[in-house]
Order: sequence, then structure tokens, then C-alpha cells
Amino acid sequence: MMAADSADQRSPQRRLIELQIEHADLNATIDQLSEAAVTQDELRLRRLKKRRLALRDEMARLQRLIEPKEPA
Repeated sequence: MMAADSADQRSPQRRLIELQIEHADLNATIDQLSEAAVTQDELRLRRLKKRRLALRDEMARLQRLIEPKEPA
């Protein structure tokens, strides 16, 4: 039973790390697009920013799942 519990706990942690890596990659891409004054990529930039916000929300959800709740 302990092995299943640790596997369940590891899975959200692994997913959180994957999301953090993707978030960092998006930050770099957004920074590059923002610095290059290319207005043709405005739609792409908005989509990337929206994806970055969704990643932040998912990372926060996983972080709450991983961290033990504080006693009241």
C-alpha cells in the first residue's frame, strides 16, 4: 500500500516539474518575441501568454495537491 501512495505522490510532483520547465520555455519565447518589434506575431504572443497563465494555474493546483494542508 505504501508503494502506491508514494507513486501517487510522485506523479503530481513529476507533472509539476514538467509544467515548470514548459513555463520557463514559454517565458523565454515570449521575451524573444517581445524584444523583436514584430507586429505580425501579436496573435502568437497573446496565445503564448494565455498558455503561460494556464500553466501557472495548473502549477498552483498541483502545488496545493502536493503540499500538506496546515492544521486549522
